[in-house]
Amino acid sequence: MLYISSLIQNYRIVYSTKGFKRFFSQIYPNYNLQYYCNPKNHEEIKQNIKIRKGVGDVDRVMQLYKIITKTSEDNHEYERIKQDLYEALSILPNKTHPFVKGKFEPHIAHEINKKKDFGEYKPFEFSEITRLLNLMRIEKLGHTCGHKSYYFFGELAELEEALIKYTVKKLLDDGFQLISVPDILASNVLESCGMSVKSDRTQIYSLDPHHHGTDLCLSGTAEMSLAGLLANSVHNINDLPLKLAAVSRCYRAETSNLAEERGIYRVHQFNKVEMFVVTTSEQSEEMLEVIRNTQEQIFTPLGISVRVLDMPPYELGAAAYRKYDMEAWMPGRQAYGEISSCSNCTDYQSRRLNITYKTLNDEYCYVHTLNGTACAIPRMLIALIETHQHPKGKIIIPETIQKFMNGKKFIMKNTKVPELKLLKIKR
Repeated sequence: MLYISSLIQNYRIVYSTKGFKRFFSQIYPNYNLQYYCNPKNHEEIKQNIKIRKGVGDVDRVMQLYKIITKTSEDNHEYERIKQDLYEALSILPNKTHPFVKGKFEPHIAHEINKKKDFGEYKPFEFSEITRLLNLMRIEKLGHTCGHKSYYFFGELAELEEALIKYTVKKLLDDGFQLISVPDILASNVLESCGMSVKSDRTQIYSLDPHHHGTDLCLSGTAEMSLAGLLANSVHNINDLPLKLAAVSRCYRAETSNLAEERGIYRVHQFNKVEMFVVTTSEQSEEMLEVIRNTQEQIFTPLGISVRVLDMPPYELGAAAYRKYDMEAWMPGRQAYGEISSCSNCTDYQSRRLNITYKTLNDEYCYVHTLNGTACAIPRMLIALIETHQHPKGKIIIPETIQKFMNGKKFIMKNTKVPELKLLKIKR
């Protein structure tokens, strides 16, 4: 077992990959068997599965547990039964916070900034604004990168970098430690964070095992890389909470034909600034509010109108105990769109990744992990550009961002990169 201080020093993987799949696939996670395999909790667990999209089969878990407790370890069937049990356990969702357990719709917890009044001017959508100002290319990219991709030009690309710098500065000022993370991860890390890798509707890109080795995937968020960094680590209780942040490229295989998710609202790759926090079991609920407050402090000076939603059980995914979504008003679309979220995953990830802390009584407990999006670039740009568009054909840069763009106050039409013109070629 490896001790890691709050400075994340001397990290190493403690298991050899020889004879195993990468990392720890043959080292069984320490699921809470006393809870999940106790018949007294059967109805509670079954109801929790029902309100969280019905994924998981507690009846099968109970059945397999009953069988394995009556099977000798010397029995040639023992290992197969154990694998089946742990596979069934891995699918069960986290517990649900009591406050949202009976909710069926998102609850508005807080609202930030009023919607901008454009008067008689009808605001344009992001894609139309960027087309008129020649700031982005999203169409006719089949010959380079396929659909659901984009190019940013000129001052829009500068704004992307400015938003990242602005966000990172805020997080550093708030005591977060910045980590540069890898984008290629073992599938076990992703699955331990609550992502489905092998299902038909997975959002994960898997690398070709013939060329790149088995069980490697592209990361969908820096949360996974940061969680993987801490796998098999022990922390001193005095060093918690541990607040980490990362800027990374995020890869999503998801697709959508919904009109409200057009343009760059849902794309296959984008830049994002992510927060990841490790706490004791007693600190996590308060820390979720701290993360939410940090997000609100980032969004408020940008002048966008945001509503904070306390999400119901069916929106929590597998890992979250409680989750807030932040939706920004997008005037051109005349609709709200999710720009951020934050979740308390309690010990769901730490039990799978073996992340613990040592108490003052020298006992070892599983940490609680939390995550939150500080800035997801594409949707943040949609909200910003649509909110701060000017009738005279320019975009007003929020004052708090101007110092990260060499003092520029406006984004004007890009004339340095030629506009796309499709020509018919005679053969």
